[in-house]
Amino acid sequence: IRKSRCLPTSTSTTDPNRIPLLVEIADYVCQQPISSQLALDTARYCLLDTLGCGLLALRFPECTKHLGPIVAGTHVPHGARVPGTQLCLDPVKAAFDIGTLIRWLDYNDTWLAAEWGHPSDNLGGILATADWLSRTRIAEGKAPLTMHEVLVAMVKAHEIQGVLALENSFNRVGLDHVVLVKVASTAVVTHMLGGSRDQVIDALSQAWVDGQSLRTYRHAPNAGSRKSWAAGDATSRAVRLALITMKGEMGYPGVLSAPNWGFYDVLFKGNRFAVNQPFASYVMENVLFKISYPAEFHAQTAVECALKLHDEVKNRLDEIDRIELSTHESAIRIISKVGDLNNPADRDHCLQYMVAVPLIFGRLVAEDYEDDVAADPRIDALRARMQVREDQTYSREYLEADKRSIANAIQIFYKDGSHSAKVEVAYPVGHQRRREEGIPLLLAKYRANLGTRFPAKRVEALYRLGQDKQALSFMPVNEFMDLLVI
Repeated sequence: IRKSRCLPTSTSTTDPNRIPLLVEIADYVCQQPISSQLALDTARYCLLDTLGCGLLALRFPECTKHLGPIVAGTHVPHGARVPGTQLCLDPVKAAFDIGTLIRWLDYNDTWLAAEWGHPSDNLGGILATADWLSRTRIAEGKAPLTMHEVLVAMVKAHEIQGVLALENSFNRVGLDHVVLVKVASTAVVTHMLGGSRDQVIDALSQAWVDGQSLRTYRHAPNAGSRKSWAAGDATSRAVRLALITMKGEMGYPGVLSAPNWGFYDVLFKGNRFAVNQPFASYVMENVLFKISYPAEFHAQTAVECALKLHDEVKNRLDEIDRIELSTHESAIRIISKVGDLNNPADRDHCLQYMVAVPLIFGRLVAEDYEDDVAADPRIDALRARMQVREDQTYSREYLEADKRSIANAIQIFYKDGSHSAKVEVAYPVGHQRRREEGIPLLLAKYRANLGTRFPAKRVEALYRLGQDKQALSFMPVNEFMDLLVI
């Protein structure tokens, strides 16, 4: 671990204006092997979980309307496949479709720090590019990529996105975290396409100079479904920028630090990025899995608390005077909402809604965000009785590197003066500290999600393959993707 530093504005052996951060990322992507077996094993579990989340999303028409070629009937030789469908697309649109499926239900992995995000969003660009490249290489008489190369790319994309998120808050300047998906995907996809170190740097500069998405669509009163396809948009844009760069397009070495016109001055209030550790495999090794509930991650432990209280309160809902929710600062800033909730995208980012549903029904599933469930008047009645308060210990331990807790607590107070026990959960089941408990549940989640799209025989074949790390690693990408076609 390095001492904390802010990246300076310039210095490079080849260009006096080149930003060290771009050089450092390119050196990591192009030159550094991934030797951590823990990271590679976790990447395999991440691959399975992420694909399962995408397959589950195919049950929702609001998601599937985004899928398919831009122009109907377009034929793409050696095109990339979209899991769970019969689509064969160019790698840019395939990246969008895969990325949109992955993120639609807010059920894939999570990384929490100064910035938040979902590093497996990068799998859209990685899988689409790897599949298209493999099929193209086979047509040219060359060897395809293997799934091991996909896993390595996943580790590196996770690391780039996650390390940049540790101490750099894009949300505090109004920018959406998908900027880091675009940056991470651009780096690894350019390298997959055969890009040199300098080409990776050029492509990265294109990703930063692009202008970035606002967080408008994630917050009331504008919360909406774009938050479910924003990452697909970012990872597909990364593939497009990588392809442009591979055709010889120039880069912009001063993209971050140029006075007045660079990213720092225009979009980051003049601040430089702080990067406090080298790029390795830390993020994949410590990534958070959403195993139990399709809920924004800051609410995962709150849902667990609510479920523990369900049996006590299910027949006493009318007797409740107030519900005290103790949480951390980030949860209050992102998902604490009062008033009307306008759509499923609004509801799955509302802490109070995600607590009310399990208190009432003893569950929280993707369908619980839909209009028919939300129409139950008991949900808003409970929301109105909730008091959300920050626990400063929770906020502090959320940021501590040796803890990174995501704590919540709930206590119910009744009209007769009695109250429940205060139920507290510091670490969700998907946390690294609960990995041994979580992996069997993650695999069960994967199997169940496979079953929403494939017949039993295919489900069992894919389930067994996912647990055979040697067979999966050596499998050509195109053969793996063919197993996911309906």
